[in-house]
Amino acid sequence: MDSSSGIQEPFDLIRLSLSERVFVKLRGDRELTGILHAYDGHMNLILSDVEETILIVDQPEDGSVPKNAINVAKRKMNMLFVRGDGVILVSPPSRA
Repeated sequence: MDSSSGIQEPFDLIRLSLSERVFVKLRGDRELTGILHAYDGHMNLILSDVEETILIVDQPEDGSVPKNAINVAKRKMNMLFVRGDGVILVSPPSRA
C-alpha cells in the first residue's frame, strides 16, 4: 500500500475518513451516508447527519416482478450507532 499517504492497512482508510462524509452499505438493502465520528475493530461506527436509504422490493406471491417494483424509502437522523456485523462496505470520501 501507499506508505507516503499514511495508508498501510485497510483500517487506515477509515481512520483518514474521520470527520468526513462516508458511504456505508449494510445488509438488507440499506445504505447510509453520514459524517464518521468513531469506529472500532469490529467496524462498529458512530455517524452524525445521517441519511438512510432503504430499497424495498415489492414482489407478488406468484413470484413475478411487476414494473416499478422497487421503492426507495429515505430517512434522516442526527446521530446513529451502526453495529459492525451489518456493515458490508465503507467508502471513504472521494479525494479529487
